[in-house]
Amino acid sequence: MATTMKRRPHGRTVLEDRRTSSSPVAHDDIARRAYQRYEERGREPGHDVDDWLHAERELLQRLAIV
Repeated sequence: MATTMKRRPHGRTVLEDRRTSSSPVAHDDIARRAYQRYEERGREPGHDVDDWLHAERELLQRLAIV
């Protein structure tokens, strides 16, 4: 993920995603599917990144992009 550090007017530094919003899969859709996988697994912690990546890949495949 392409990120950059930005200093906000209030003095706090935050990471910001530099990607454009042209992604064919919405962030909320990926988050929703990743959470479904978490629930399907019995809410076992420690697999959040795997769930996210799998959900993203699954949704992209549905669009025949990957």
